[in-house]
Amino acid sequence: MKRTLVLMAGLLALAALPVMAQAPAAVATGKVHGQVLNPTGQPQSSGTVSLSTDGTSSKLDMPVGAEGVFSGEFAVGTYYLIYRNVDTPKDQMVDSVKGVKLVAGQDLLQNIDMSRQEFIDKMAPEQRKQLEELKKTNAAALQANAVIAHLNADLKTVNTDKHEIDIAAQTAAQQLGAGASKANIDAKTLEIKTAKYTDIESLMTTDTNAKGDEPLLWNNLAYAQFGLKKNDDAIATYKKALDIESASKKPRGEVIGQAQAGLGEVYARTGKSDEAQAAYDEAAKADPARGGTYLKNEAIIYYQLGNTAAQATVADKAIAITPNDAILYYLKGNALVGNATIDPKTSQMVLPPDCIAAYQKYLELAPTGPFAADVNGILASAGQKVTTTYKAPTKK
Repeated sequence: MKRTLVLMAGLLALAALPVMAQAPAAVATGKVHGQVLNPTGQPQSSGTVSLSTDGTSSKLDMPVGAEGVFSGEFAVGTYYLIYRNVDTPKDQMVDSVKGVKLVAGQDLLQNIDMSRQEFIDKMAPEQRKQLEELKKTNAAALQANAVIAHLNADLKTVNTDKHEIDIAAQTAAQQLGAGASKANIDAKTLEIKTAKYTDIESLMTTDTNAKGDEPLLWNNLAYAQFGLKKNDDAIATYKKALDIESASKKPRGEVIGQAQAGLGEVYARTGKSDEAQAAYDEAAKADPARGGTYLKNEAIIYYQLGNTAAQATVADKAIAITPNDAILYYLKGNALVGNATIDPKTSQMVLPPDCIAAYQKYLELAPTGPFAADVNGILASAGQKVTTTYKAPTKK
């Protein structure tokens, strides 16, 4: 959250314009630039800085930019540098600097700093009190902004680490497919993952201590704990994230969904199927936009674990949300193919009707998909004709 430092208009006291002798006629030009700082020491992002030769007229104006900066080029001479706020009357000013001398060919740096003690001493007691309160507020805002900037940087690092973990897993799968040694691949992949999970755990432990009310940090900490096989810690940390987010004034569905899905995976991979399905259902309920993805991931986990009963059930739930996702039909058919029987008369495999329907739908949606050859082979073994409307392109 970005906090804006606001200058209270009442703190800029008005002073009578001083009188100064007319500067000698200019025969060349010099430049001046600088920054206007308000009584809190922060840039004053509006108003006008003017040069005056007599302390009254000020036709030589420079607008103050967003960061309090001003600049201009004028005839050489000695001037008053006057700052006026947007609503300051022309016969009054907010602050000034005497004896600003422009020299031919030079660019003078001259700030107008209203945080100096001389300026603050001229304020009324009530204005000084308001200034002190504003400084405290601004200091707290700056500190909070610094913490948030640091946390955002850490979260960016976490996302990079997560990506590298995914890449390591994908690389391992490709190497296995190419015939590389499983033992060597597993050892290298584990080394990479452990290093990244440890990095995330370290960052998030520090950050949850710095800002313990941000559930995103707890979710990432739990993710790392689970990756390091600290399952009980991961469960407790995900639940902490849920407690904090659920108690907020406006709970974020995506944060709750992330925590519930994380819990679901821990439960699923530790053999607690009922708890896992309940957690994933809550994830889909809290974050409907990602509900299909949560349930698909759950079905894939059961596929990896060989839990075909849960795999089929969850695939059906996911299909109800995203009916055109081909992989869901493969997962359903794969879960049901184990229920096939053998016809004693023909010795041919007999597939359950739901399995046949799921496989046919997969081929309809992904006729050249990664599992198409396997599915076609299974259906052919069962004497089933593929009913997909897909037609292979003709060879030229």
